[in-house]
Amino acid sequence: MRRLVGLAIFVIAMTFGMVARAEQDEYDPAKVSDSLKAIFQFGSAATKQALNENTVTCITGTIGGTYVQFGADLASVLDDGNNLRVLPIVGRGSVQSVADILFLQGVDIGVVRADTLDYLEKKGFAKDIKRQFTYVTKLYNEEMQIIASKSIRSLRDLEGKTVSVDLPNGSTFVTVLTVAERLGMKANWVYIEQRVAMEKLKKGEVDAVIVVGGKPYKSVSSFTNDGGRFHLVKVDYERPLQGDYLPATLTSKDYPNLIADGETVDTIAVPALLAAYNWAPKTDRYRKLSLFVDAFFTKFPQFQRPPFHPKWKEVSLSAPLPGWTRFPPAQEWLDKHGIEPLTRERFETFLRQNPAAAAMQSSTDKEVLFRQFQAWEASQNAKAQARPAQQ
Repeated sequence: MRRLVGLAIFVIAMTFGMVARAEQDEYDPAKVSDSLKAIFQFGSAATKQALNENTVTCITGTIGGTYVQFGADLASVLDDGNNLRVLPIVGRGSVQSVADILFLQGVDIGVVRADTLDYLEKKGFAKDIKRQFTYVTKLYNEEMQIIASKSIRSLRDLEGKTVSVDLPNGSTFVTVLTVAERLGMKANWVYIEQRVAMEKLKKGEVDAVIVVGGKPYKSVSSFTNDGGRFHLVKVDYERPLQGDYLPATLTSKDYPNLIADGETVDTIAVPALLAAYNWAPKTDRYRKLSLFVDAFFTKFPQFQRPPFHPKWKEVSLSAPLPGWTRFPPAQEWLDKHGIEPLTRERFETFLRQNPAAAAMQSSTDKEVLFRQFQAWEASQNAKAQARPAQQ
């Protein structure tokens, strides 16, 4: 009997020993980041200072938009422990982002649309606002996308119609109203959040929904085209638009739900840029922006490969932005690495490769032609800058 009791005790002890060893050998997620564990156990005022010292916050846009995806990409590539952290913030669109960069405590940079500041000044909402801003780089071109029934063939067909242009703190309405004003076109503009507006479109409560954002734009690509009733409407590149906008094309690959296979739809586009408040040199905010620029420009080729947003392939770090002042450390980085802006020789190459653009010389001034060249140059630089990382 004693031997049986002893054997039972031995078995129980072995069992508990094996369980204990299994628990010791089991993967412990807490061990993944000892520095993170230290923050919670030993965090102090010094910890708070260290965390904030090299964190750059970036105001982006609404969920599902291109801005917010760019912010996520920046954080994914540039976060480097305590050396640099990029903290994206979900925003409300370009107009709100301009206000946030100017007034919201802790916002360092943001994605805004190039025509937003001009609109604010023209309407008398701000004065000399561009002097308060600087830009790191021009990003990509944002296309105008108009969803409507197939009875509406072009932008001008929206005359007198009820058209949703998103909420008034975004930037779609800025571009749409600016374009309409230049064309002398009037419609019943309504300000409805995109997802709600698209449901109203299906019910016939609005005649069209306009989205201005980098293609493929999620709310457009996910639009359920009931029975093929809807399509994307053409926007002609008319002369009144050629000073500030670029010609662009939407394809069936961009939106198979709205464009028939192999077909294209002409539209216009407006540049987006990475902007910041014009901080004085030697300030801490200026230092953090300099740190961000060095990391961003150095690692830039990584953004132009999957899985990051395809719009990164349009970005040319050296592309100038008329009317804007570049952040000095950004220009210094470009100069140091020999990345020059557009040249006359490449402009001539663009003309030779684009007969339609060359034919426009007689009816279009050089500035318009040069802006088209900038779009072409962006795609060329994207390919060239991506090659070293692939070798």
